[in-house]
Amino acid sequence: MPTISEKIMRKKSGQPGAVAGDIVEAKVDYVMVNDVTGLPAFKSFEKIGGKPLVDKIVLIPDHYVPNKDVASAEQAKAMRDFAEKYGIKNYFEVGCGG
Repeated sequence: MPTISEKIMRKKSGQPGAVAGDIVEAKVDYVMVNDVTGLPAFKSFEKIGGKPLVDKIVLIPDHYVPNKDVASAEQAKAMRDFAEKYGIKNYFEVGCGG
């Protein structure tokens, strides 16, 4: 019996036999970015000249709250700046939940 994760990946990838461990290309509903993964993702995204699907991105600073040092504060600022630059409405500032 497939797990819920397998059922979702099967549906979103169009591969009815997909199982855990398979590599699939799937159409996702949302992409969640946090304060740790955000900065490198934003840099790569802008390097390739991508345009975000603003209604499919959720930005949540949640690992370094409050910021533990200058580097983590810069990561949080990068997330805030990216949301503002591209008009991403699903940006949830610290203390606002998500």
